[in-house]
Amino acid sequence: MEILVCVKNVPDTGEEEIELDGNDLDYDELTYVVNEWDNYAVEEAIQIADKVGGNVTVITVGNEDADEVLRREMAMGAGNAIHLEDEAFEKSDAKGVATILKAAVDKGKYDLILTGAQADAGYGAVGGMLAAMLDYPYASLVNKIEVGSGKLTVGREIEGGNTEMNEIELPCVLSIQTGINEPRYVGIKGIKQVSGVDIPKFAASDLGLDESSVGEEGAIVKRQDYFIPEAGEGAEMLEGSDDEIIAKLIEILKANGGL
Repeated sequence: MEILVCVKNVPDTGEEEIELDGNDLDYDELTYVVNEWDNYAVEEAIQIADKVGGNVTVITVGNEDADEVLRREMAMGAGNAIHLEDEAFEKSDAKGVATILKAAVDKGKYDLILTGAQADAGYGAVGGMLAAMLDYPYASLVNKIEVGSGKLTVGREIEGGNTEMNEIELPCVLSIQTGINEPRYVGIKGIKQVSGVDIPKFAASDLGLDESSVGEEGAIVKRQDYFIPEAGEGAEMLEGSDDEIIAKLIEILKANGGL
């Protein structure tokens, strides 16, 4: 089975203080890591390939910094990587990213395409858009995959902590939820082993893309503003004995229409 996994490098917000630059983030001093959801997708792809045979390819749309994420996922166990890099791709919205990925998918032959459920922008839209452009079946928030003959049985996380099971034909696109597995540890030795591997790069012209269909020019969603909301007054802490606190709470509820 040929499996393609779409990955992305995202700012490490747990380690860095986020600064703003106009209506966007100031990216100059940020440290990047692989998107958490994508890491689970790569692990699941590797496990499937180990069970049924096949190969895992990781692909990303990004600048030169994204090369590090591809190599990390190769050190994890992916056999190949593809880097889609072009200045024309910068500031692409979800539709633009899906357009770029679709052009790359058309140049290969894949049985299964995996994405993370969402990335740093939080739209959770690229997987579904890519599936629609390819006219492939699609399932989101997947937390279980069983491989059958020409089809998969997939579990989806839905409201209330429940899981629904669906049968889906190959080829298809799945967006992977965290918790589907336990991504393996990647050590320095593994990263060094793939440091010299040649990763092919493709620009818009290589993919046969009109530059006006991607990037900022092709975006149908354009950010107007980006800001950190002002902090509110915070919670009111009630003090006193249990009876005093209960009495104060009742007063507050009555004053705010809760009783």
